[in-house]
Amino acid sequence: MNSLQSAGPATDEGCCAPSSQPALSAEEAQRKALVFKALSDPNRLRLLSIVKGAGSGEACVCDLTETLDLGQPTVSHHLKILVDAGLLHREKRGTWAYYSLVRAPWSRRPASWRPCEPPSGVRRNCPADAGTRLD
Repeated sequence: MNSLQSAGPATDEGCCAPSSQPALSAEEAQRKALVFKALSDPNRLRLLSIVKGAGSGEACVCDLTETLDLGQPTVSHHLKILVDAGLLHREKRGTWAYYSLVRAPWSRRPASWRPCEPPSGVRRNCPADAGTRLD
């Protein structure tokens, strides 16, 4: 039978200094999980990119169904998840709903979501992908 041995710290101190931020509260973790869950579906990512790329800064649900080749109820379901996660804003106009990006979640992204930066004067020896940004 094999026994597991402690591998020590998961990060190299020369690469990523420990965070000075407190651990997430249960409520904050739940909010972040809702956002990540919303972003985990390829159709929802496509919806966000379509809305972002719309010349007027907003898109009508009627236009989104044709672009994705999905039914209107399916598109509306995905849009509701994005709205509930705080990623899209919904405005009802007559019989149609228009969606626009909510920019605040990205601009208020906590430091814990940003890649590690070595302290000044310390040579970076992180894996090549450790500096990948989320935005």
